[in-house]
Amino acid sequence: MRRETLLTGGVVVVVLTMLIGATAVPGALSEPQDDVRESYLDLRETTIEPASVDGQTVTLSIDARLSHRGGPAENVTVETRAIDADTGLVATTTRQSVGTIEGEREVSVRSNITVERAGGYRIDTIVYEDGDRVETGQQSVQNVDALTPAYARSSVTFQRFENAGVPLDSITYRIDGVSDNRTTLNVSVYVTNAGNDPSDDLSLRLRARQADSNVIADESTVRVGQIRPGRTEIVRTQLTVPDGYNYWLDGMLLSDGVIVGTESSPANLHPTERLQENETRQEVGFQSSDFERDRPEEREMDEPRQTMAEEGPGFTALAGLIAVLASALLIARRQTNE
Repeated sequence: MRRETLLTGGVVVVVLTMLIGATAVPGALSEPQDDVRESYLDLRETTIEPASVDGQTVTLSIDARLSHRGGPAENVTVETRAIDADTGLVATTTRQSVGTIEGEREVSVRSNITVERAGGYRIDTIVYEDGDRVETGQQSVQNVDALTPAYARSSVTFQRFENAGVPLDSITYRIDGVSDNRTTLNVSVYVTNAGNDPSDDLSLRLRARQADSNVIADESTVRVGQIRPGRTEIVRTQLTVPDGYNYWLDGMLLSDGVIVGTESSPANLHPTERLQENETRQEVGFQSSDFERDRPEEREMDEPRQTMAEEGPGFTALAGLIAVLASALLIARRQTNE
């Protein structure tokens, strides 16, 4: 009888200790939470534009648009990498910390990357949530060297014309005289200020380049001065070249010693051969490819999850204590009957 009493008392002490511990733990007997939801982040769009251009580098401004729904997305980071299109090497990498995103909304994440002003690049955008990659996107830019540096920009350009749908040259000429197998050309150049402000003081360098050898036969520099907004100036000069050859008349607009515009027109002095405008020149501009999505398959929106009893202490602890107590009483009763 003494043994049964000691066993029963020991079981009661163990049960009481477990009950006290369960009630002392914060939230052990709390109600299950029903507002825990999974977060969803989508990389909807990425746009790229040049922010600044100098002689050697280009700074690209990248705007990544993130769409969020579901529960809070914590510790969100956007990584942007520029990879050289020719070598495949990473040119530069930048990371932007976004923090926590809540609510169903779209978030703009801007970053700047600086690359060499040459060739093309693949731009990779990677979205991390709490250290895990959740979204990726790719875009590419080509012919970055076609971007004009800030110091070489001007609102003054060579004026182009059309007559009955036929394009006319910005650089025209007439023959003023021929003497001792040399021809004097009276050259007229049309330049227009397409901006809203008066231009800086400009100068025009004009040269006659022999078509086959590229030898400069003659050249001249003329001061243009300031051009009012929306006005066209006709700049005239003379060039004297050997007779019987074809030439390219190359015009270069200079502002403070920097070339801000170029143009070439043919001068056909050979009796049988003729040059055609643009036959040896090709212009390629700055290009940006379509955003190619490279991301996981679309995930379906889950219903809000409840915190199940088996996932935490909750009422599971109380049920366990009751079971232990019942088992102890049953053992004590059997031993008593014996």
